[in-house]
Amino acid sequence: MPITPAAATHTPSNGTADEILLELVDENGVTIGTAEKLAAHQPPGRLHRAFSVFLFDERGRLLLQRRALGKYHSPGVWSNTCCGHPYPGEAPFAAAARRTYEELGVSPSLMAEAGTVRYNHPDPDSGLVEQEYNHLFVGLVQSPPHPDPAEVGDTAFVTPAELAERHAKDTFSSWFMTVLDAARPAVRELTGPSAGW
Repeated sequence: MPITPAAATHTPSNGTADEILLELVDENGVTIGTAEKLAAHQPPGRLHRAFSVFLFDERGRLLLQRRALGKYHSPGVWSNTCCGHPYPGEAPFAAAARRTYEELGVSPSLMAEAGTVRYNHPDPDSGLVEQEYNHLFVGLVQSPPHPDPAEVGDTAFVTPAELAERHAKDTFSSWFMTVLDAARPAVRELTGPSAGW
């Protein structure tokens, strides 16, 4: 797995860990500055750029991930294939492809933009706030995932019916339905009517 600031903590010569910076944006998605990652998620939250990826197999099943228990934000909950934050100045498409490989060990065989969605989701368990301008991507995956256990606790490919059943009994990220609903037109175009999305 490639080592990047998102996959490893860098320790400079002065002994302090590098900050991970997020790109702050206005309501139109225009960059207005940066903020340290955890600080941007403290209530009431600062609007920042993010991405969400939805990958499907050849049968039209969605790849879900259960976030690792060691994650500081929303640990142990199910969510979409991959989500995260571009580095300041990094294109959301490039960030989405990078993090999908870092977290799941897969490179999409196809990935396309699926619009944007803006939301504000407080997480009652952590007290953190997802105040995000989120770039959505849909795509295909043709190889089995090899998750990084520091990032991903489990994975599952699900049909729409299996997702509904799982969503009724398991805990999902606060943002999951918002990003899925926003991506649905592109998901339907990608998977076709028979997949049922």
